[in-house]
Amino acid sequence: MKISVIGAGVMGARVTEVFLKAGYDVTMIDINRDHCDSALNRIIADLSVGIEKGKLTSADKDAALDKLTISNMVSAAAGSSFVLECITEKLDAKNALMKQLDAILDEDCIIGTNTSALPISEIARAVPKRASRVLGVHFFNPAHIMQLVEVTRTISTDDSVIDAVHDIITQSDKCPIVVNEGAGFVVNRILIPEINEAVSIYADNIASPSDIDRAMQLGAGMKIGPLHTADLVGLDDILADLTSMYEETGDPKYHPHPLLRKMVRAGLLGQKTGRGFFTYKYPFGPEVPGGELKIK
Repeated sequence: MKISVIGAGVMGARVTEVFLKAGYDVTMIDINRDHCDSALNRIIADLSVGIEKGKLTSADKDAALDKLTISNMVSAAAGSSFVLECITEKLDAKNALMKQLDAILDEDCIIGTNTSALPISEIARAVPKRASRVLGVHFFNPAHIMQLVEVTRTISTDDSVIDAVHDIITQSDKCPIVVNEGAGFVVNRILIPEINEAVSIYADNIASPSDIDRAMQLGAGMKIGPLHTADLVGLDDILADLTSMYEETGDPKYHPHPLLRKMVRAGLLGQKTGRGFFTYKYPFGPEVPGGELKIK
C-alpha cells in the first residue's frame, strides 16, 4: 500500500515517520524543499533516538528510510491508496489542495485531513464526487509519541472508509477513536477552551504562566500545563482552532482571548518561533529557565 503525506512540517514529518515504522511505502510531499530537508533530518534523528533507546535496530532504521520517497510535486501522490494532508490550518489552502488531488488520484483513494478543528464536510465539498471517501484523521503533537488519533466521519463518509483507516492507524501502533464531525471533535473541544481560559487567567494578572501550569499539573494531574501545551501546539494553531470553533458554533466560550491574538500578531507562536508564553534557546529547542512572558 502506498500512502502519501502532504505537508512536511513538524506534524507531516512525524506522521510520515509513524507510517514508515509500520512498514508502509510513504511519499512525503511539500512544495518547499527546505521543509522536506528539515523533515528528513527530523525523521532520521527520531529513528536514531529509537536505536539509542533500544526500541529500534539499525536495520529497522534503514528499512524505514528505504520506504520513504520525498517529492516537491503534488502529482507524486498519484497511485496512492491513502493520502493524508497535513498542510496549514486554512480552509482555502486545504480546498485548493483537494481540487489538485481530485485530478490525479484513483477513484477509490481515501483522502484524510489532519485538521484539528476545521469542518471536514467543508473540505469534502471541494471534491463532491469523492465526498464519501473523505474523512478526518487527526494525529496529536508529537505524532510519533502520542497514541491517540481521532478518526472523524462526516455525514457523507462511507463506513468502509472509516474501517480501512481504522485498520491503518491500528497497524501503525496508534489508538484510533471514531467520532462524528463536530466543532473541535473530542480532545480540542475540551482542551482548546481550557488553554483560552489559562490565557485569560494570566492576562487578568492572577498568576504567572509557570504557576498556572504548575497548578494544573499538581492540582488537575496534567502532564504539562495548558500554557506549555499552547507553546507546543503553536499559538497560531490554537487561535485558528478557536476561531473555527467560534464560527461553527457561535458559542462565546470559544471566542479567542485578545492576548492570544496579540501574541500571534507579534510572532510569539511558541516553540516553533522560540518564544511564546515561555522562551526557548532556539525554535523547538530547550526551554530557557525564567524566560516566561511578562506583559508590559
